[in-house]
Amino acid sequence: MSKNLPELESILHSGALSYGRWGKSFENKLRDFIGIENLLTTNSYASAIQVALTVLGLHSEDEVITSPMSCLASNQPLQTFGLKIVWADIDPLTGTLDPESVRQKITDKTRLIFHNHFCGYVGYVDEVNMIGMEHGIPVIDDCVEAFGSKYKGNYTGNLGTDVTIFSFQTVRLPNTIDGGAIVFKDSDLYKKALLTRDFGIRRDIFRDENNEISAKCDISLSGYGATMSDINSYIGCCQMDEIMMLLESQQRNAKKWDVIIEQTYPRFYRLNQRDQIQPNYWVYGFLCDRKIEVMLDFRKQGYYASGVHLNNNCYSVFGNTEKLCGVNDFMKKFVAIPCGWWLNLNL
Repeated sequence: MSKNLPELESILHSGALSYGRWGKSFENKLRDFIGIENLLTTNSYASAIQVALTVLGLHSEDEVITSPMSCLASNQPLQTFGLKIVWADIDPLTGTLDPESVRQKITDKTRLIFHNHFCGYVGYVDEVNMIGMEHGIPVIDDCVEAFGSKYKGNYTGNLGTDVTIFSFQTVRLPNTIDGGAIVFKDSDLYKKALLTRDFGIRRDIFRDENNEISAKCDISLSGYGATMSDINSYIGCCQMDEIMMLLESQQRNAKKWDVIIEQTYPRFYRLNQRDQIQPNYWVYGFLCDRKIEVMLDFRKQGYYASGVHLNNNCYSVFGNTEKLCGVNDFMKKFVAIPCGWWLNLNL
């Protein structure tokens, strides 16, 4: 990966640091890669969630069905927004939402299904989206770790889901130091989101002929200061120029791990082996019966193995510590080992 950022200093001294030329360029690169149109970036992943929830018209105490087996960064913004968290169980072989559990959790207060694609391994997209359509409930694909993953040959963000959210925080791909993006299936929601992420302002008419704030520019929507700066956007552009190389490197590492795992740990089960998916291999995941022992063995070899996330139904902040069989089984067995583009597996 290139270590050069030739335009960074000129941006820093340009007097134009906020969303602008590079912000638009980064969004275009993301659109071209995913193969969609209605995409906008934000200054953080949490901001992306807030903007999406606002645009969808959710309110405090609305119920959201979500997975406890995901990053805290996914579920905490839902709680902060005031939504009532309803945990659905997961398929212990995939780490992702069990569609039947989702169906059972729906009530007349359910207003959203938040579908996490665990560690870059895409879940049951068609099944969960169909449940949402049957009940008139929007679905958000939570791709906090799943940029560049594929389902049935299409990248996440282009799977027909109502809304998709990405994170570009430091440990993600692409990495913009901090940032996020939202993809909308509906173009009207996308247009509304453009205003919502920028305090409700229409920038094309915000200032008059004297460059003063114009009284003719009404602010009719609630909004956030959620635009991504041109510095972060520029870093994202540089990352997108090499994104295929980075993803392909992770896929090569995964194939090498396949060989090592089969030869050394033949009783292990590789995570989410469904034919429809191609993970981005943010991590390489597998299931085993001796989780702690295996994790420590990998660490002795110099590979920091871990369980990645703690199931969020352990946290009192969500007001729901319901025990779920699939989650419990998965937590006992799931191990992740490094698979990033930066890893050099010499085989």
